[in-house]
Amino acid sequence: MTMVKLNNRPVAKNIDNLFDELLNNFPGVWGNTWKDENANFPAMNIHETAEAFHLEVNAPGRTKEDFTINLENGLLSIGFEQKKETENVDYKTLRREFTFRSFKRSFQVDDSIDSEKIQARYENGILKLLLPKKEQVKINNKQITIQ
Repeated sequence: MTMVKLNNRPVAKNIDNLFDELLNNFPGVWGNTWKDENANFPAMNIHETAEAFHLEVNAPGRTKEDFTINLENGLLSIGFEQKKETENVDYKTLRREFTFRSFKRSFQVDDSIDSEKIQARYENGILKLLLPKKEQVKINNKQITIQ
């Protein structure tokens, strides 16, 4: 007897499982070790405008004091260090599904960034960094007509 499994969303399920298969079940080099080592990195968006680069780090449940941001020898480092929680015998945790893990991400910053004017702010769970470009590097967009 042949068993048939019905799926109402075969395309969506295949796309959803594509990355799971590649990252979790890939034999050899990557495997689960690769996924576990990189699981501490928060999601990040990087945008570019003519004036600056904009970095957004998804880091809900923290305060601005929790982060460290350093620029040293052209290396921009963004980090969060997990602080130990004190245990309270009267307050027993029955289930913990979210955690705040330490992380550190570093980016090479070249000479096109005005490092003296880098700004950071934390709002609504997003750490936002503004890396302004130096004046001579700003790109002027120009429409060129074809003759």
